[in-house]
Amino acid sequence: MIARITGNLISKDPASVVIDVHGVGYRAFIPLSSFYGLPDTGSQVSLHIHTHVREDAILLYGFLTRREKELFLALIAVSGIGPKVALAIISGLPAEELADAIARGDQKKISTIPGVGPKTAARVVLELKDKAAVLGAREPGPSGVSAPSRQRDEAVSALINLGYRKNMAEDAVKKVCAAHGEDTAIEALIKEALKTLSR
Repeated sequence: MIARITGNLISKDPASVVIDVHGVGYRAFIPLSSFYGLPDTGSQVSLHIHTHVREDAILLYGFLTRREKELFLALIAVSGIGPKVALAIISGLPAEELADAIARGDQKKISTIPGVGPKTAARVVLELKDKAAVLGAREPGPSGVSAPSRQRDEAVSALINLGYRKNMAEDAVKKVCAAHGEDTAIEALIKEALKTLSR
């Protein structure tokens, strides 16, 4: 079973990537949060992988962070939720916001995610409420680097990789931090910055 892939990023889109590993191209489906953090094509990239085996196919699901993968695994363990819906949920809400919604039993917020109805949201809350604190825990950052500072740098880098000029990316991220707080989750930071840049 494939658990991690490291290689050259051959192609990327919001739904999937192709990574070349010693001449073999592996396609992995990804959430938007991972897409926003990907480097330029041709760059080296490493993804945490979940190998999903079906009768008719072996599918790979990739994640830039371990937390995304753990959240994905928790979601597909919920009755009635498959990999496609799990990716939609992770793409629809940053991990911390999702965990907070689960902990508070906020089914309405979860059901606003495209492709997730009230019944599915109710099952997520019911079956994952006890795990919410663990799923939403922040990942430790490198020593000596504050989490907010690191998140701003990562957000700016992601926007540059998407084609925006550095000064525009920095300005957009600064505005989001001013409006939503310095400790805004990286996924939310990138999404809000993209909204700012598209205005």
